[in-house]
Amino acid sequence: MSIAWFKYSSPMTFYGLAGHLAPWFGWGAAILAVIGLYIGFFVAPTDFQQGEAYRVIFIHVPAAWMSMFIYLVMAFWSAVGLAWNTRLSFMMARALAPTGALFAFLSLWTGAFWGKPMWGAWWVWDARLTSALILFFLYVGIMALWAAIDDRRRGDRAGALLILVGAINVPIIYFSVKWWNTLHQGASISLTKAPSMASIMLTGMLIMAFAAWFYSIAVALVRVRGIILERERQTEWVKVLLEQRS
Repeated sequence: MSIAWFKYSSPMTFYGLAGHLAPWFGWGAAILAVIGLYIGFFVAPTDFQQGEAYRVIFIHVPAAWMSMFIYLVMAFWSAVGLAWNTRLSFMMARALAPTGALFAFLSLWTGAFWGKPMWGAWWVWDARLTSALILFFLYVGIMALWAAIDDRRRGDRAGALLILVGAINVPIIYFSVKWWNTLHQGASISLTKAPSMASIMLTGMLIMAFAAWFYSIAVALVRVRGIILERERQTEWVKVLLEQRS
């Protein structure tokens, strides 16, 4: 039995699907976060070099991963929106931006708490840190651009162009520790090499990464439902839906 995926490109159809999926991803995120935090703070052993301070990586690393991944997903939706002028694509980009900004800020904040005992400084103008800060400013700038343009269609296209231009910063963040002599340590997880950490540490980190992923999906689905209602409020199906709620 084939599934007509294209029908979910309609805001009306996707609104119902998002409403069904959001609670599942929300509860999944909560359960995974509890398991991941328990492993990270109570089960994983103390690192022989960094001591107890290393445990911040169970929040810092997933947050950093998600800040970059969400931006790439925004770039994907922006490209689709510009290419086919699909309303839902621009809505999804808008729904993802606040969560991406949250994870970008969280990665910088937890990185400072990690850097102080490791490097002796809360902040250094390291290539990895500086490019991550630029990512946070990109998120803030994109949301500010959307808010500054009253015409939503123009705002969508302007924001999409800025997102696509800023996407070049994501590979810079990832490869910065390889391209330049940076203070930030290299990747602990690689697709071509064995992980340089204990298996229980890796397990806790990956569980937290999935928790962050599920949380991002749940929040984006909830947020896009609100955007759909706001933008489609003049359509008949939204009027009927609001009347049923009142």
